[in-house]
Amino acid sequence: MSGLAIGFPLTETRGGTNPDVGLLHDINGMAKDAPDWFDRAMEFVGEYGIMLGLVLVTLWCWWSVRRRGTVDDSVAAVAALVWTPLAAGIALLVNIPIRGFVERPRPFVDHEGLEVLVAGKTDFSFVSDHATLAMAFGAGLFIAHRGFGLAALALAAAEGFCRVYMGVHYPTDVIGGFALGTAVTLLLAPPALALLTPLVSAVAGSRRLSRLVRSRRVPGTTLVTEPLDIPESRTEEAGAGENGLAA
Repeated sequence: MSGLAIGFPLTETRGGTNPDVGLLHDINGMAKDAPDWFDRAMEFVGEYGIMLGLVLVTLWCWWSVRRRGTVDDSVAAVAALVWTPLAAGIALLVNIPIRGFVERPRPFVDHEGLEVLVAGKTDFSFVSDHATLAMAFGAGLFIAHRGFGLAALALAAAEGFCRVYMGVHYPTDVIGGFALGTAVTLLLAPPALALLTPLVSAVAGSRRLSRLVRSRRVPGTTLVTEPLDIPESRTEEAGAGENGLAA
């Protein structure tokens, strides 16, 4: 099977009839004019840096939701955070048959003159794994916490730009990855959270594992870990003394 043609790979002009290729040349052309150190930085950021940043944002979100709101809020947020990497993994698995069906070559295969910052990419281009993974994290974090979700979505957008800047993806590869990551995360979220929320709630009720869901140092929350030694009241002692004298 020859695959499904996406775009017009033979169009190489910046102002051609294919906006996908034209935008590719416009964004990748920035790499030709940038200093070498900046291109090396973009290579690291686009290949590893933003992915690492998304992991750190996820951990920061987990640390934050454990210490704020009610216990039910923490359970719901942590369940969404558990779903986030699972959704990203499922989205990557879904992308395997999509790539095999479309069979779109990398842009540098059909277009000469691109500034390719990462060598050795021999697999197909549509859709972008990095864009899929980044947007799945962004959508999952948005379910868990709006603020952290917006930060993750911004990182996902930056990841998409980097992939085109690096010359390893067409803009439509990135858009397809964004759509795939979002669709898998949001469409499967209701059944996934229905299964994960009771599990996380059970962990929250566990004596040993509860801190994974709810911090014990939340202001205004008092947790009793040992029985309190409450002395008898003076009134009871006095009453007992009077009874003794009456006897």
